Amino acid sequence: MGGIFGVASRTDCVMDLFFGTDYHSHLGTRRGGMAVLSDQGIERAIHNIENSPFRTKFERDSLEMKGTMGIGCISDTDPQPLIVRSHLGNYAITTVGRINNSRELVEQAFQKGGTHFLEMSGGRINSTELVASLINQKDTIVEGIQYAQEAIDGSMTMLLLTEDGIYAARDRMGRTPVVLGQKEEGWCASFESFAYLNLGYRTVRELGPGEIVLLTAEGARVLAPPREKMKICAFLWTYYGYPTSCYEGVNVEQMRYQCGRILAQNDQEAGAIPEGLDCVAGVPDSGIAHAIGYANESGVPFARPLIKYTPTWPRSFMPPNQAMRALIAHMKLIPVDALIRGKKLLFIDDSIVRGTQLGETAQFLYESGAKEVHIRPACPPIMFGCKYLNFSRSTSEMDLITRRTIRALEGQECPDCMDEYLSWRTDRYARMIDSIKLQRSFTSLRYQTLEGMLAAIGIPTDQVCTYCWNGRE
Repeated sequence: MGGIFGVASRTDCVMDLFFGTDYHSHLGTRRGGMAVLSDQGIERAIHNIENSPFRTKFERDSLEMKGTMGIGCISDTDPQPLIVRSHLGNYAITTVGRINNSRELVEQAFQKGGTHFLEMSGGRINSTELVASLINQKDTIVEGIQYAQEAIDGSMTMLLLTEDGIYAARDRMGRTPVVLGQKEEGWCASFESFAYLNLGYRTVRELGPGEIVLLTAEGARVLAPPREKMKICAFLWTYYGYPTSCYEGVNVEQMRYQCGRILAQNDQEAGAIPEGLDCVAGVPDSGIAHAIGYANESGVPFARPLIKYTPTWPRSFMPPNQAMRALIAHMKLIPVDALIRGKKLLFIDDSIVRGTQLGETAQFLYESGAKEVHIRPACPPIMFGCKYLNFSRSTSEMDLITRRTIRALEGQECPDCMDEYLSWRTDRYARMIDSIKLQRSFTSLRYQTLEGMLAAIGIPTDQVCTYCWNGRE
């Protein structure tokens, strides 16, 4: 994933840009960047933030940079923002998204002639550079942005810093957000709706799918109207989003409470709330609010048997090596012996992808004296790898514990029987869940339903991307 932030101000914007970008640090841990338009042109700084937070790496830059317009990013992929010189003028660009057809787009660019790309480690092309090359194939920046978004198989939201202002463009299906904020000195554009509140901005509105605006200190001028169709990512609420964030008017924390309540209601209707539970807990951090909702609905006390030690450990899904992710996931959770030993525990996590980390967490709880460990993921079983936002680093759908389990149960991948595994009402689904439970030594395992998750979000269901769960575009 990643986050982006832009400011256009009547006064120096660097401090707002610095703190606004820093407020996106929960969305990535690899690289950060800022670009500012000064009297000398565009100034830029990019740093690796894998071992040190954004604020520490960019404090000196924030004191040295000057300008009234700027863009920043937290990136979990390529270095950015990039500075581009083209027939459209000089501009800086930063993006959030994923390109599935980059090889084809690069080949098409070569065939048109007169272009080249800087190759990165492993033979990859910087996605933001590729987006810039697509934009530069048209006569105006707006036409270029629209062309890029149509050509890209995947998703792409972007900010472009120019002498005229900041072009803010939400991806054409609205899978990721862009929110506009305003204060007396100017305007901002932000991925996260809370990132500018402590800087004095008030929320004006969210951009619609595919909408493009030009942001200046005086306001936001619409250059391309929003499209009607939207498919915003559901994981923004269940996992990625910070608790204070709102997307399409729905707060993350509130959605998670509601999701937990629905999980408890489902268990109550099925007679599946375990007898004698001592507490309901959330796997920190994103599982906590779900657990509070479950506890409030079920009447089982909420507790924190595992405490996350955050000062030195980054988010566990970020390191590229699975062994390192598992190690970090284990090291950052500190057990509370008095709340674990001899207890029957029900834990809620945001999701199960490979199942490795949650399985090791359950084993850790047993080793710490837990009598029972019941698991309730806050979303349905993930059946398909994300094609739009790099939700996981899986290189194959066989990395998913669900798909491996189906292959083991069927003796093959069995595409013809997938519909049965997608529905929680079928025998095949029940066998898959029971197998996952046994593989990971959970006392019980019951997932949130797709209907329950969508009800917790509360916006029209056809506006939410559910590809990870049902494979539907």
